[in-house]
Amino acid sequence: MNNSQIKFCIGSSHIDLPQLQVLFQSTTFWAQNRRTEDLETAIDNSEPVISVWDGDRLIGFARATSDGIYRAMLWDVVIHPTYQGRGLGRKLVETVLSHPRIRRVERVLLTTTNQREFYERMGFEAMTTSTTMMLSKSSVVKPERVAIEITH
Repeated sequence: MNNSQIKFCIGSSHIDLPQLQVLFQSTTFWAQNRRTEDLETAIDNSEPVISVWDGDRLIGFARATSDGIYRAMLWDVVIHPTYQGRGLGRKLVETVLSHPRIRRVERVLLTTTNQREFYERMGFEAMTTSTTMMLSKSSVVKPERVAIEITH
């Protein structure tokens, strides 16, 4: 397959949510059950949003969130398996990192289960000085149980 058909698009307006849902379902274990309305919310709250296309077929995706200066988080990096091994994943991550919202950020974070070596080849390092913490919705303290005062 010729990479000349491949194009990278920046912005949420380029995302086809049903195709993104299919891409996640066919490529990932961690995004199997994402609903299109939830994907839309995540995308609306992310910048940049990058999509990779072969003609009219969505073959790659990544997004990030950031405060624009100190920290950014890279999310949902995926290239369809048929297109892996051609440098598209690297180009996808580089496109996110070079975006104006991300390029000045002091530290870009991500989590990965199976792609550690890929990210290490791009210069990412495993963090040994901090612990990743998670708060799941099921363990969140209910607001009515906490006495708080909010002032404006």
